[in-house]
Amino acid sequence: MSSAFDQYQHLTALVPNEIVTHSLITDVTLPNGSTLALLTLDNQLDGSKPTTLGPATLIELGKTLETQRERARSGEIAALAVTGKPGYLVAGADLTSVAALKTEAEGRGIAQVGHDAYAILNDLGVPTFAFINGVALGGGLEIALAANYRTVSERAKGLGLPEAFIGLVPGWGGVYRLPRLIGPEAALEIMIKNPLNNNRSIDGTKAFEVGLADAIFPADTFVEQSIQWAASVLDGSVAVERPNSADPETKDDDATRFRASIAAGRDFVKAKNWSVAPAPAKVLEVWEAGIGITQPESAVLEVNALSELMQTPQFKSTVYSFVELVQKRGKRPAGAPDASLAKPINKVGVVGAGLMASQLALLFVTQLRVPVVITDMDQARVDKGLGFIHAELDKSVAKGRLKADAASQLKGLVSGSVSKDVYADADFIIEAVFEELSVKKQVFAEVEAVARPDAILATNTSSLSVTAMAEDLKNPERLVGFHFFNPVAVMPLVEVVRAPASTDEVIATAFALAKNLRKTAVLVKDATGFVVNRVLLRLMGEVSNAFDDGTDAAVADHALDPMGLPMTPFTLAGVVGLPVAQHVTESLHATFGDRFRISTNQQQLIDNGVKALWAPDGNGGLHVPQETLDLLTFGDTPSTSEELLTRTQDALAEEIGLLLDEGVVAGPEDVDLCMILGAGWPMHLGGITPYLDRVGASERVNGKKFHPER
Repeated sequence: MSSAFDQYQHLTALVPNEIVTHSLITDVTLPNGSTLALLTLDNQLDGSKPTTLGPATLIELGKTLETQRERARSGEIAALAVTGKPGYLVAGADLTSVAALKTEAEGRGIAQVGHDAYAILNDLGVPTFAFINGVALGGGLEIALAANYRTVSERAKGLGLPEAFIGLVPGWGGVYRLPRLIGPEAALEIMIKNPLNNNRSIDGTKAFEVGLADAIFPADTFVEQSIQWAASVLDGSVAVERPNSADPETKDDDATRFRASIAAGRDFVKAKNWSVAPAPAKVLEVWEAGIGITQPESAVLEVNALSELMQTPQFKSTVYSFVELVQKRGKRPAGAPDASLAKPINKVGVVGAGLMASQLALLFVTQLRVPVVITDMDQARVDKGLGFIHAELDKSVAKGRLKADAASQLKGLVSGSVSKDVYADADFIIEAVFEELSVKKQVFAEVEAVARPDAILATNTSSLSVTAMAEDLKNPERLVGFHFFNPVAVMPLVEVVRAPASTDEVIATAFALAKNLRKTAVLVKDATGFVVNRVLLRLMGEVSNAFDDGTDAAVADHALDPMGLPMTPFTLAGVVGLPVAQHVTESLHATFGDRFRISTNQQQLIDNGVKALWAPDGNGGLHVPQETLDLLTFGDTPSTSEELLTRTQDALAEEIGLLLDEGVVAGPEDVDLCMILGAGWPMHLGGITPYLDRVGASERVNGKKFHPER
């Protein structure tokens, strides 16, 4: 029997290694004797392998839905529900498959086959349901949106439309259906703001709150309760109301809301410096063009947008960044010892109770669910740290991210003391105290005096020598650098710093711990600034130097805008803190000399209590106040923005070339991964080293590309 989806069969030859997510049908008898066809999306691999959507998967889904449509027409089934294997509805499109499509016509094919399959689900002839049991991203969430009704598991996490982040649009109906289902304001959060804020997603509770799901059920009985709920919808005993829905085609007020949200989206994209990436603007363009037209008409716009974006350099760069780096290299870190060497961590000690230390303690207790103890010099500081942790847990309860009883249990796992004796039975003890070598050495001397001989000691230093910290230890082999980035809860990178004496067991444990904390770890050699701070401070230093030499502040601060960084250098310096940036620069200068020039102007700002160069001008903009300018002295060799951009590119190529020559990391891919996850380097630029190759800086400075094969 021929199928409308046979026309797409040629696409499967373009992706011969696709891991197919199969559409498996099970008939379920409902209380009234009718039949619900339960379609389970399953790649039939172990639970760690997410289900994804490639051409073969979509063709099979479409053909399966065709068959179920015929069953519906004959009265054989009363409804159909889609769910997934444990933990996943579907994790989205297989980006490797999408990237394998070389022409716009091929891209149009993969876009169209998704629309054709989802259109059948949306209009099967009987009611359709989506049971969102886990991760539902991109095309996975769009499957749920195409269904007529949706339920979600209380434990579901990873729900969202991340296409603006990965270089595409929610092009299988999401950009049309989502704002009409949950309202344009909430849709703006999910389609634009969350993706451009470190690719955030939402959980099941939030999905229910905004109206994305019509009902929410406990995970342990989720499918069973969802089926019962579906039966109640079918027999009319449950009426589904959607107070958040909007209809811009018939309601002028809703059309106005749509346009206001789209305008707010454009402002957000500009403020986040994503204007150099084509995808966010295209999402908003398609969304706006869809006002006043039907979903099939919008589908034409979405197919055009997808096929166009798939061929852009930015999308291909994102595939390298996201698939090759974050998903592959990030999960199989270069140089990491065998994971079987890792020791279990059943209690954690955090030395310090300041903001960074408190963030670390909060992360450890929420992710590991083991006892965590903090210490500081006096009880007032300890109490302040514990207060911060408790307040953050309370916020999670208020936002629905955590149950009240779970928060109480976590609070009970965290304790504080002014005595380091509490570390006597800890397995892992990390310091987060003042960034001064002598202070840290004193801390480790005190900790080692009470810690078990097999306890692992760690430092969260951002630039100091781990080797120097270990010099006076009785067991220097158990010290490891474990460098987080601020804010700890958000930034996904941990630099695992291996000192010469560090054992494989210690390093393996650090990697296992990072994984359990849901962080990505990269192995780095003990070298001042490691990777992220060394590269980032070189970049910031070039801009600071240009300003000190007489370049206008706005010209200097915006010269790097073509890089699409998440914030300008001067803004970043204010966020990091001028004293912190200066301190790290001093460490780098002591090791590497005048490549890291210490700014006397920045020191003047610090000495006079000025926290940032920019200040609001009262008219919605920013300026450098005259009283700030009066503190500073300038040279007479200003740069143009073009000169400064080129000079910064060359400086980055030089610094990365040097750290690779020094063996700080295994390869340029690790520099790329570190900068993406630790500094917010834009994924659409494809990593910092491919970017430097493309702009010619690598060859200008080093005489060769970092990636000669690309």
